[in-house]
Amino acid sequence: MRQIIIIGSGPAGYTAAIYAARANLKPLLIASSVEAGGELMNTTEVENFPGFPEGIQGPELMMMMQAQAERFGTDVLLDDVVELDLSGEIKTVKVGSGTTYEALAVIFATGSAYRKLGLEDEDRLSGHGVSWCATCDGFFFRQKAVAVVGGGDSAMEEATFLTRFANKVYVIHRNDTLRASKIMQERAFANDKIEFIWNAEVVGISGDLTVTGVTIRDTVTGDERALELQGLFVAIGTDPRVHLVHGQLDLTPEGTIAVAGRTSKTKLTGVFAAGDVIDSTYRQAVTAAGSGTVAALDAEHYLASLPEDLLAKTGDLELTTTS
Repeated sequence: MRQIIIIGSGPAGYTAAIYAARANLKPLLIASSVEAGGELMNTTEVENFPGFPEGIQGPELMMMMQAQAERFGTDVLLDDVVELDLSGEIKTVKVGSGTTYEALAVIFATGSAYRKLGLEDEDRLSGHGVSWCATCDGFFFRQKAVAVVGGGDSAMEEATFLTRFANKVYVIHRNDTLRASKIMQERAFANDKIEFIWNAEVVGISGDLTVTGVTIRDTVTGDERALELQGLFVAIGTDPRVHLVHGQLDLTPEGTIAVAGRTSKTKLTGVFAAGDVIDSTYRQAVTAAGSGTVAALDAEHYLASLPEDLLAKTGDLELTTTS
């Protein structure tokens, strides 16, 4: 049995692991089999994380965080959590391989997932012209016309990055002003390859085998028109990954995990949450890292309050398997 298990491997999860490992809690971090590193693995240049005046690539930053956590004794597991039981003094975490882990404390730092448009052909054409990651798929759209849906920083970053490959990038936004930060807006407005389509929403995606175009609707007049393109990148935000804790933890009206005040404490004793899964407002790598710090310190204080005979049971770090 472990003292602590951390679920999630973005800035919050890895920072929590660094602090927990330095406190000699010997954490197990379950990082996911396909999404280890979180959203920053799909980001190009990160310019606003302190300590990197020239910027750093998102994947490089996450690999450095993982290496730092492992240096202090974190065990990183590339598997997916499929079932949780957070009730009771001992928490159980089952992963896709069938192995079940036990721990006295759990930090839930699963981040968020890309939000979809909800259109009929969106999933059908996923990977065939529809994408949520320009850095993953931009290379396939050389000398083609693509569109980015959204008006925040992520959408501006996607659009700007895509100009390296596409010969035309449309930004389709349902309003007439952007939510993106000033510097991200300025970069997009200054790029000759980017054209903004204001007060518009995508209501249909065309194409049999691959995307050939979209249908956009004017949000003011209701008029619809077709727009020919070969790629559609959706950047309309994310939703917190909370499906594993439905019915176990309380959620806020925004769908994030509810915590007590500025702490990471959930309604269940010994269960903590950190990062984008509790934050619907700021959602920055640096705030997620700070949140991971809070969770690790809260968990450390909680574990220190437990009886010594219970803590003694965590000496065996072998996997606990159940059928």
